[in-house]
Order: sequence, then structure tokens, then C-alpha cells
Amino acid sequence: MSLAHEPTVPESRHPARWWHRLGDGRIQCDLCPRDCKLHEGQRGACFVRMRVGDAMALTTYGRSSGFCVDPIEKKPLFHFYPGSSVLSFGTAGCNLACKFCQNWDISKSRDMDRLMDQASPALIAEAALRTGSQSVAFTYNDPVIFAEYAMDVADACRARGVKTVAVTAGYIHPEPRREFFARMDAANVDLKAFTEDFYFKLTGSHLQPVLDTLLYLRHETSVWLEITTLLIPGYNDTDAELTALSQWVRRELGPDVPLHFTAFHPDHKMLDVPATPLATLARARRIALAEGLHYVYTGNVRDAEGGTTYCSHCHAALIERDGYRIKHYRLRPDGRCPDCGTAIAGHFANQAGNFGHRRIPVVLSR
Repeated sequence: MSLAHEPTVPESRHPARWWHRLGDGRIQCDLCPRDCKLHEGQRGACFVRMRVGDAMALTTYGRSSGFCVDPIEKKPLFHFYPGSSVLSFGTAGCNLACKFCQNWDISKSRDMDRLMDQASPALIAEAALRTGSQSVAFTYNDPVIFAEYAMDVADACRARGVKTVAVTAGYIHPEPRREFFARMDAANVDLKAFTEDFYFKLTGSHLQPVLDTLLYLRHETSVWLEITTLLIPGYNDTDAELTALSQWVRRELGPDVPLHFTAFHPDHKMLDVPATPLATLARARRIALAEGLHYVYTGNVRDAEGGTTYCSHCHAALIERDGYRIKHYRLRPDGRCPDCGTAIAGHFANQAGNFGHRRIPVVLSR
């Protein structure tokens, strides 16, 4: 575990929660299973939670790496108001150390001056309404590490009728997990692989806490849950691992949790690994469907079949997508298949949104 000392750049310090004092004079962060133990001026592995005096501070409260309006399908969430727009933002830092990180310039940032956009929770909720966004997503880096800020934003959004989405690796302790997800309407959790060896060697973390988060979300909350697994050639894409992952999801979470297999591209510390072939994603999708999952998708590629929502009973094509754009939407207003009446798991409007492929940068007015 790497602990960094305080830089000289400006930052925003906000009282942090979930920590306790140790007998040797250090304080321990109790937010995630890293359990960082800090002397004065040290930061946790996430870089944004810091000891200041005899307390813990969050140094990125109210500061963002930028705001954009995205399609909800980009999170990815395919069963949470398809076609709608979502105001997306993140901060800096991460509590995992993924060698394959696809957003490493944000999640691994040590330059707090990159966080130029400052916004109060109320201002973010107002911006969501102003831009016509149905929801706000905490994304780009993991919202677990800025949980206090995300929770305050979620409270402000809920008061204005705006929904909230967490895009997370799910690496969090039980107590903060309960409080954090109590504020969320939907979550996409990265299940990065299905072996402890992968998690330990490639992310510096452990598999079981992520599985615990998935079990908690599915069985103890009303949060809409979808799962994403980034397939990295030669690391987590064998038939045996994909079968074990799919069987666990079917057995422990049920067949209606959507599972997204997405394509890796060479990035960060894995530039020598080739991009994921479409054939690998298609194979993973076939395996998961054969194991009884109802909704399995491919991502980061153009794949009409892998982007379509099919009825789990009669297999009719109900939501056809071209990338992030909804081409055809055949669900009944009650969220059922018009052909056989089977209910489709998720949250749906009477008709799909039409936000499409756009990505609109937003500057929040102060």
C-alpha cells in the first residue's frame, strides 16, 4: 500500500466519515477494505482521503474533473430508462490500482488542479434539470472514494426528482456501503474478473468484497443493478472462468441481472495486450446465455445482436440498439413483451428516450 504526503496544490477539505483512531497514534480509514493507516499529512491509497490533525478529510469535495451529458447506455445501463440522458461527473483518485484502467488519466491523477469545475450538490441537481437529464451518474472514477460528496449530491437530486447512478467497482466496507447505496437508484458494478489471482495481481484488491457488494445490492436494496466485466485477452476470458462467473451470477443474483461483457483496449500499464476481439465478446455472451442469464450484452464494440434486449421467454427483439442509440423500442407501457406478455426486468418509461450517441460537455454556472 502506497501512502503519499500532502502536495502543495490547492484543494477542498471536507470532514470525512468512517475512520477510527489506533493505539499507536495513527488513524485508520474504514471506508474500504484497504484499511489505510495514516500518520499526519498522509493520504490513503485512493489519494483523496487524507489525515489532517486527528481526523480524516476528503480533499475533493465539491470539485470535479468535468461534467458531461451522456446516454444512460454508456454507463452501461440498458434496463434503466433506455435512451434517457444522464449528467455524468467524477473527481480524481481511485481505491483500486488496475493496471488496465481505461480512465487512468482521471482515476490515477495526482494533480488536484485538474479539478477545475466546482459545484455544490444543489447546483448539480439544478444542472441536471436544466439539461433535461433524468439522472446524475457518479462515474469516470469510483464514487466510493468521494462518498460524502456523492451522497450529498444524491440527496439534493432526490429532493428535485432526479435519479442517481453509481458506476463503481464495489470495493467498500459494509457500513459505508449501506449508507452510500441507500441514496442510489441504480448501480453498474464492475466485476473485473472471477478469480482472486486476477484481483490481487492486476487491481491490488480482492474479489470477495466485490461479490459481497453484489449480493447486498441484489438482496437487501431496491437499487437497480447491472454488472460489467471488461474482458482482457489472456487474463480473464477463458471458457472456464466465464462459465464460473455466469453460474455465480445466475445462482446468487438471479437470471434477471443484466451482464455486460465489454472490450478492452490497450491502455495505462497494459499497452502490450491486444484489444479484445468481437469473437471473444460473442463467445462470452453465448456462455452466459447458455448458463441461464436472461440479458447479456456486449460493449465497446458495434454489435447489433449483443446490443439488443430480447424477451427472456419468446426471444422477440424488444429494444434494438445501434451503439448508444435506440433504433426500435417494442416494450408495452407496463414493461412487458408485446408478443407474449413476459415482464422485462428493469425500469422503463412508456417510450424510449432519444438522446442517442451525443456527449455534451456542461459548464455549471455559479
